[in-house]
Amino acid sequence: MLLQILLVAHIAVLGYWLGAELVINSTYRYVSYGSHIPFAERNRLMEHVMHVDQHVRYALVLQAGLGFSLAALYGLVPGAETTAAIAGVLCVLWLGFVEAVHRLRHARVGMMLGNIDRGSRYVFMAVLLALATGLLGGSWDMPAWLRWKLALYAGVMASGVGIRLALISHFRTWKVMASEGPNDTTNAVIRRTYVRATTVLAVLWLFIAAIVAVSIWKPA
Repeated sequence: MLLQILLVAHIAVLGYWLGAELVINSTYRYVSYGSHIPFAERNRLMEHVMHVDQHVRYALVLQAGLGFSLAALYGLVPGAETTAAIAGVLCVLWLGFVEAVHRLRHARVGMMLGNIDRGSRYVFMAVLLALATGLLGGSWDMPAWLRWKLALYAGVMASGVGIRLALISHFRTWKVMASEGPNDTTNAVIRRTYVRATTVLAVLWLFIAAIVAVSIWKPA
């Protein structure tokens, strides 16, 4: 019964993830091209975007926890119930940390927590790629399709980092707009940033589509 619940949750979280991404992108586009809107309103909507972005982060963590738990319970990685339980505990702890990073982002400790968050993602991507290529768990009886999923999931995370990098110019420009007011130049920067970030987002969606395809067809 637990296996079925986790499997349904794994599928449902994917829909939750994509739905949050669509809301974020739609609202961000409205803000980016809303030069006719008073800046105070645009700024309020941008704060909303940052809050909704948390749902994407939750989904990423949940997919990792559910995925490793299911893999353990299906016998695709060693440890069975023990590995699944460890994955569940780590998932809860990770969710708590992600929430702390968000809530404390404006506090003095916020920058340090943000750096830890980014660094931990790089480490996790490296672990995923090591598992995918057999550098870790090379002796495990892990099917090729699961290794492909792990590599594609690392691609999803890398795309998320790419979106953050694409948004650096947005946040720098937004601060200028908040202090000096928007103008044609700063509005143009925000629009260009939206296009760059959305391009990387499209790549992220392609990775997710590939994960779904691999999960269904399970190529050898």
